[in-house]
Amino acid sequence: MEAVLKSLILLIVATSLSLSKDVSPKTKTETVKPQTLSRGWGDNLDWVQTYEEALFKAKSGNKPLMVINHREDCPHSLALKKEFAEHKGIQKLAEQFVLLNVIYDPTDKNLLLDGQYVPKIVFVDPSLVVRADIPGKYSNHRYTYEPTDIDLLYENMKKALKLLKTEL
Repeated sequence: MEAVLKSLILLIVATSLSLSKDVSPKTKTETVKPQTLSRGWGDNLDWVQTYEEALFKAKSGNKPLMVINHREDCPHSLALKKEFAEHKGIQKLAEQFVLLNVIYDPTDKNLLLDGQYVPKIVFVDPSLVVRADIPGKYSNHRYTYEPTDIDLLYENMKKALKLLKTEL
């Protein structure tokens, strides 16, 4: 009888423990950062939302515009974005530009230049002229950059700023 009573008490305790509500504090929950206009290209930089806004700010602020056309699911775009965001020189220099990154194909035919592909980076001066004379190093896609070309992109950004001062 004693063994049956012990078994019954053990069963009641086990059942009550399994049915009890866990009131212990939860572990740290993962917070999701809200999507910003930077899309990861430089969260500390000031990005514009549309091409029209970018052109207006470039002209009124006498700053060059840098348009980055990319895709969020493109491995080449993702690799370039990582290098761009981590390059301290580019992040500092980018403060002197009007910045726009788009994940759709531009409607302005002047931005097409040598076709539609991503990633593609095009500079536009404050007089609203697309700078076709500031290409990357590839002959088939002249305005694309690979992660290994990040220093060339940095130099081209400097060039866009220098041309702004010497030509305007």
